[in-house]
Amino acid sequence: MSKAQQSSELSLVISVWNRKDDLRENLTAIREQTVPPLETIVVDNDSQDGTPEMVLEEFPEVKLIRMPHSQFGACTTFNVGFASARGKWIGILDDDVVLPPNWIEDMLAEAEREGPGTAVLSSRVEEPEMPEWFLKSEGHLTPRYMATFRGCASLAEAATLRACGFYDETLFIFGNERDLSARILNAGKRVKYLPSVRVWHKAPFGMRTGKRSLYYHVRNFWIYAFKYVALEDLLKFPFLFLWKGLGGKKSKSAVGDAVGTIGLMEQIKGVPGGVPAGLWVCFKATCSALGKLRYCLRQRQVCTHEDFDLPLH
Repeated sequence: MSKAQQSSELSLVISVWNRKDDLRENLTAIREQTVPPLETIVVDNDSQDGTPEMVLEEFPEVKLIRMPHSQFGACTTFNVGFASARGKWIGILDDDVVLPPNWIEDMLAEAEREGPGTAVLSSRVEEPEMPEWFLKSEGHLTPRYMATFRGCASLAEAATLRACGFYDETLFIFGNERDLSARILNAGKRVKYLPSVRVWHKAPFGMRTGKRSLYYHVRNFWIYAFKYVALEDLLKFPFLFLWKGLGGKKSKSAVGDAVGTIGLMEQIKGVPGGVPAGLWVCFKATCSALGKLRYCLRQRQVCTHEDFDLPLH
């Protein structure tokens, strides 16, 4: 496939909120790609720091979509961008990533090699504070098929995203990639991790701190589990998590698919007020998920794909 052919196939979608300088660096790196995208779509969640004005002034080639207010979750803003995309492939990017010049070229070449059975390709993401054990781990360095993808820098087949329904907006934020991946696996497609294609992501490694982050990670895991996890695994999960977090031996040589859940037990311990306060947040999040049980059961389709796995970190 020639570079000219490749350039007509990819739409980049970025969701942004009040990150003018990060987005500028991101868009500058996109301009420097060896293969240009068909289009770059920026969905601005009503930023108040001059982000949309910067895009209009400095990057007139970018398609800017402005949300009417800032109360939309990332799932919704990305979905708006996905629905607007015209390419065969959609590049899913956080606002604070910096792509190497050959990112589009390499990702499209990998997509061509994989063929129609693979719907999502996930980049190797490097972030501040990534521990040495993680950077050297087999899971970080080995190409493999996975149960999820890194939403900050991945390539997805547009037709599969549309068929599977984009991100679940009920989640609002966090866990949306794993939820969508379960539907992709149920559709008979695969998700592949590509350590050969690196990107820099400015967000610190692991799970974000604070009660809000903990709440959404826990709530959204249960929503995901109610929708896709077999009953016997669902019943075992709390005990497996507690065993790994409190008493089980942790292996630093093994890295799972969902980097955002690494450190969940540490976040429970780190909530102001300690473990009791963290567990109280988890309890409230679980109750909230139970309140959506009817919705989950309507959506329920147990995933039995060979790549499906639970996040136990």
